[in-house]
Amino acid sequence: MATYKEAGVDIDAGEEAVRRIKGHVRGTFTPGVLTDIGAFGGFFALDQSQYRDPVLVSSMDGVGTKLKVAQRVDKHDTVGEDLVNHCVNDIAVCGARPLFFLDYFAAGQLRPDVVEAVVKGFAKACTENGCALIGGETAEMPDLYARGEYDLAGTIVGVVERDGIVDGSAIEEGDLLLGLPSTGLHTNGYTLARKVLFDRFVAGDTPDVLKGETIGDALLRVHKSYLDAIQALIAEGLAHGFAHVTGGGLVGNTSRILPDGLGLDVVWDAWARPPLFRLIQEVGDVPEDDMRRTFNLGVGLVVVVPEAARERALTVLGALGEPAFEVGRVVREG
Repeated sequence: MATYKEAGVDIDAGEEAVRRIKGHVRGTFTPGVLTDIGAFGGFFALDQSQYRDPVLVSSMDGVGTKLKVAQRVDKHDTVGEDLVNHCVNDIAVCGARPLFFLDYFAAGQLRPDVVEAVVKGFAKACTENGCALIGGETAEMPDLYARGEYDLAGTIVGVVERDGIVDGSAIEEGDLLLGLPSTGLHTNGYTLARKVLFDRFVAGDTPDVLKGETIGDALLRVHKSYLDAIQALIAEGLAHGFAHVTGGGLVGNTSRILPDGLGLDVVWDAWARPPLFRLIQEVGDVPEDDMRRTFNLGVGLVVVVPEAARERALTVLGALGEPAFEVGRVVREG
């Protein structure tokens, strides 16, 4: 006789995981949420009285091999925050505010404590960003994932007024690029970072350049949300465009929003590169071009502003505790 549990899937563990996360999920519910956890679908009622011409904006992403670090050090709450904040940033740069988030958690073996830690991170970030964790899926698949391994993906839906969409079409030659600092690697470049660092160090090591921080903690720093900064600049009418700096680096991501015929003149020594990036480059002898294309190098968001708006934009950001700095300008190609 063969049972599902003997085959590798523990239904009781799944039910225990759901029991543990219910309180965290319900704590994120906003007035638009119409269904409780456990329904076959998540229902959200958009309050159309708050909008003139609303447009829904969606995005989905994962955390990548940053999860391997979380699994190595057995710390799982921060990757949940990473995923929500990454998704929030991707729609925030379009001018949208998040409404709700859905997650997918797949593991080789379900550990209810790990599921709870991850979902607790989801809930924390959803609350901080003002959106609801409206649903998700948890799957145990021992034939796809090794014991102790899991993967995450998330989908976010937000809303923006049609005439408030920010798509970079207003960007002009001579506009300035302002950089907002990242908190670390965010969620990109971990395959290279892990290869370099874990060939030389263990997660608990504290190289001098990190000033007492362990390798594991430095790699697990939470991906920052820039929602408040973006919305503040939009409210003041100061920004021509925003770029969330993820895989592809500063140039690769900012180029995505430039009108045809325009390019970037980035001043790479305009800001101090954080110690973790310097450590990766030095230990791994990583070429500069690879560093620029793989990592954010300390700039998590680029704001494109007209030169005349520079001081006002810096003032608005400074009031939010965002120490922005100029990293270059928009130029005519050719």
